Amino acid sequence: MTDIASLIADDPAAAAEHLRAVVGRDPFHAAAQRLLGRALRALGEDDEAEAAELAAIRAATRDPEALEIAHALFEGDLQTAEGLLRQRLREQPTDVAAIRMMAELAARIGRLRDSEALLRRALELAPGFLAARGNLATVLYKQNRFEDASAELEEVLARDPASPSNRNLLAAALGRIGNYEEALKLYGELLETFPDHAKLQMSQGHMLKTVGRLDEGIAAYRRALAIEPGLGEVWWSLANLKTVSFDDADIAAMEAALAGNPQPDDRLHLHFALGKAYGDRHQAEPSFLHYEAGNALRREQLGYDPESTTKQVDEVVAVFTPDFVAERSGLGDPSPDPIFVLGLPRAGSTLLEQILASHSQVEGTMELPDIPAMAMREAIRAGDEMRDWPRAVAAMAPARLAELGAEFLDRTRVQRKTGKPFYIDKLPNNWSYAGFIHLILPKAKIIDARRHPLDCCFSNFRQHFAKGQAFSYGLDDIGRYYADYIRAMDHYDAVLPGRIHRVIHEDLLDDPEGEVRRLLEYLGLEFEEACLDFHANTRAVRTASSEQVRRPINREGVGQWQAYEEWLGPLKAALGDLPETYARH
Repeated sequence: MTDIASLIADDPAAAAEHLRAVVGRDPFHAAAQRLLGRALRALGEDDEAEAAELAAIRAATRDPEALEIAHALFEGDLQTAEGLLRQRLREQPTDVAAIRMMAELAARIGRLRDSEALLRRALELAPGFLAARGNLATVLYKQNRFEDASAELEEVLARDPASPSNRNLLAAALGRIGNYEEALKLYGELLETFPDHAKLQMSQGHMLKTVGRLDEGIAAYRRALAIEPGLGEVWWSLANLKTVSFDDADIAAMEAALAGNPQPDDRLHLHFALGKAYGDRHQAEPSFLHYEAGNALRREQLGYDPESTTKQVDEVVAVFTPDFVAERSGLGDPSPDPIFVLGLPRAGSTLLEQILASHSQVEGTMELPDIPAMAMREAIRAGDEMRDWPRAVAAMAPARLAELGAEFLDRTRVQRKTGKPFYIDKLPNNWSYAGFIHLILPKAKIIDARRHPLDCCFSNFRQHFAKGQAFSYGLDDIGRYYADYIRAMDHYDAVLPGRIHRVIHEDLLDDPEGEVRRLLEYLGLEFEEACLDFHANTRAVRTASSEQVRRPINREGVGQWQAYEEWLGPLKAALGDLPETYARH
């Protein structure tokens, strides 16, 4: 076929005529079909070219070697699959089916960028390969590139509108960029076709809860449980509303599901939901034991190393000296638009966001993944570990800071649905990147939401997060994480005095108007009464506090750790004197 490949470049019409004859005799001749596709593309006969490209893919999947690779992937034998794929692609570098399988392998081991590059190569060779385009959308979604994923899915669905898996993924992606009504429409259509699909009912429930249609969301969750009573994530989703109380029948159903040897994810969700159920009944011991069991399962899955956070804060302290900060002052993008609300999860950041989003000049969005993604990318490009962004920033050309600030504004533009001049990114974990934010967006505002460490840390222990927050599944880990957060904020206060505005959650509960006025003064905004009536705001809220911030300020969450104090020794030891001093730092 080497001579034919050369002929395509010189005389694609003659090459196409010859190749049509070959595939006429053997329609499963994959190499000939691929070359025919190339020749037809060169002639501008795109429809026929696509048919040949897809025929080549179908033919390749009948090959015994390809079947062996597929079997190895199915069995999880990635080492064997990789060896066979590398050999095959050396011999047949344009085998699109093999390229797609290599992309799947890369995605499985977390090499999402490599997977994306492979899938784009597959689509360059066979633009009509919808399965590869659907895979690309999934890889983009996993990289938090939801707008890009949506665009790929729209193209897939234009060709294959009935694909339920791609419609489901599109609904999820649309929700992540704030197109909630369109997402709900998609879920409704899917459920008309698949009314007994428990996870679809659950996904619809998630979206209904986000937009504040709570009763409908609960009904969707209950429908999911009627279909699949042991689906732990649904039980936890109900518990995570914070406003739902489980009755005796609910607890019996969860205990029965737990006794039935469920899958690990169902098991840990059931433990967290039962922890909440018994806690609501003031039965501290069974409540704690369930939380402890759920956390142990999740901690084993995630394998968090607290030293990694400590080392990152060490790097911040070492790199962000007064001279370092002064030398880079004002070099980032000058836009004042973003407002960052950061701290620990469960520290009141959603409440602050809801208060600010009730102001006529401020738009609430969600917890945006962009700052960590950009900082970690820069660290990797510099040849460092993902958490070593301070070292990468120290070596960065000054002009790069403004480029990164502009990139953040561009990446988050899709989240801005109104004409308001300011918008919020309330990802709590951004405390780890506060110095990065300061350098790339020197006029952006940064707000540190801080809550009493025992309330905050134990609230994290009782919370199962949809993803991330690996620190939160061990009492000692949580305490150390809180202490490292305080250490980082103390350092920024020393080298960037007045740069970060702090709101102590308990002070906000005691004096809402005073704290809100001080907060708005820091932002340079006039006081508006609507900020105190934040609970009337009907905007979508994605976090675990979604229902709590739809009620007036209350003290229900204060002191909840006290009923569990006898089990909190590791947390208290890790925190040291912070329960007494956190508000003075």
